[in-house]
Amino acid sequence: QVRLVESGGGLVQPGGSLRLSCAASRSIASALAMGWYRQAPGKERELVAVFTSGGSTNHADSVKGRFTISRDNTKNMVSLQMNSLKPEDTAVYYCHARITVAAAWGTYISDVWGQGTQVTVSS
Repeated sequence: QVRLVESGGGLVQPGGSLRLSCAASRSIASALAMGWYRQAPGKERELVAVFTSGGSTNHADSVKGRFTISRDNTKNMVSLQMNSLKPEDTAVYYCHARITVAAAWGTYISDVWGQGTQVTVSS
């Protein structure tokens, strides 16, 4: 099973930038999907940005033009560059991977989550 560890969260003023990183304990090159979600207080967890198995990216409308997801398979890392941050971006950000796991009886799909990192945008 793969483990995900996020880093890079913190407090930033509106208009500022942060870069989140997610380190995987093993190769993520074959992940079905790899990306970032966030959850604000009192709200459901929502997709921020994701790499699909085909290598394409998808960004939520609310972050398009401001956030950019990237990956480095040689370092088993996925990053999220966040620019022009707004107070409404305040949330706990989670790294996520959807992977195929081999079992004695066959394979199954597993969703793996990191522990989350807090991003607070406030003046």
